[in-house]
Amino acid sequence: MVSEEQIEQWADEAETGYDVDEMKRRGRGRPGRGAEPMQVVAVRLTAEELAALDAVAERDHISRSEAIRRALAGLAA
Repeated sequence: MVSEEQIEQWADEAETGYDVDEMKRRGRGRPGRGAEPMQVVAVRLTAEELAALDAVAERDHISRSEAIRRALAGLAA
């Protein structure tokens, strides 16, 4: 829940104005992994495939996405 104090703080910040150049420097979203923009790809998995993916990710302490990237890198080798 958002407090009245937080709302007032945001309102004060908005009224003061934002440093557009600073906001552009910070960028948006997650940081890139390379020189080129990344693509988001939707993949349909069965319950068993998803369970296997989650097991690998948990075992290696990585995200699902990283587990998929590593599997693909192994195919390319």
